[in-house]
Amino acid sequence: MPIRVQNDLPVKEILEQENIFVMDEYRAAHQDIRPISIGLLNLMPLKEDTELQILRSLSNTPLQVDVTFVRVSSHVSKNTSTSHIYKFYESFEEIKRQKFDGFIITGAPVELLPFEEVDYWEELKEIMEWTTTNVTSTLHLCWGAQAGVYYHYGIDKVKLPQKKFGVFKHHVRNRKIPLVRGFDDVFYAPHSRHTTVPEELLEKDERITILADSKEAGVFLCMAEDGRKIFVMGHPEYDRMTLDGEYKRDKAKGMDIQIPVNYYPDGDPEQKPLLTWRACANNLYTNWLNYYVYQVTPYDLYGTPSF
Repeated sequence: MPIRVQNDLPVKEILEQENIFVMDEYRAAHQDIRPISIGLLNLMPLKEDTELQILRSLSNTPLQVDVTFVRVSSHVSKNTSTSHIYKFYESFEEIKRQKFDGFIITGAPVELLPFEEVDYWEELKEIMEWTTTNVTSTLHLCWGAQAGVYYHYGIDKVKLPQKKFGVFKHHVRNRKIPLVRGFDDVFYAPHSRHTTVPEELLEKDERITILADSKEAGVFLCMAEDGRKIFVMGHPEYDRMTLDGEYKRDKAKGMDIQIPVNYYPDGDPEQKPLLTWRACANNLYTNWLNYYVYQVTPYDLYGTPSF
């Protein structure tokens, strides 16, 4: 899939080195095609790492994807330069009159706070409400999934006795749903979180369909409104070394952090981690773009009164 990005986006060069077809604004403007418009609300602290991970995940279908990076105005990032954010990101105020085929809300390192104590919670609520009328399908990731389930369906997260940290085995529960088409019966995905949404509460809500879960990690994937809202409780977009970086960062700080499970060969942090979830991640994003965005979205986004 050609990913359309701004000409001088720093991660563009990395994507090209990985042989991912990246199309700059000039070339895209000369193609007679309507690209799939995807908004990415990036709440992660290391913005450029997340940009690379998400763009890589969106690169596996023949569709042309035009990605708009979105930021909240009620929070100042401490880990990404202000110049990068203001150059490549648009505020919600700047894009809220637009319509998008798809929208992604990432996780954020604020899960131990009650939602109402997060400094951008009111703005995030406005964005999530806006997606119900301006977006064909919204994909919520990790804390973003917990926030979405809480805002839309009133189911709150709970604190885990120990951080869920590592790569966990999951099982597909409903093969008839296109979102999990092509998944193996058993697949792996990373988790890195201190909280969870209780599976029994998701089970009780008839508006929500659970598609995949894990005995160790709980619900991984669920959706509502025929895929208008999709919730991914883990981090399938993570790179091979992401958990390694988190583990060694926290260990260097003297934090009580366990070795991520099912990640290093023989549980040895000195060995190169095994990448066991990339095929599942690619399948998930491809299915989302194909079945819940491309095949559902109207050709004329602005000529359509509502979704």
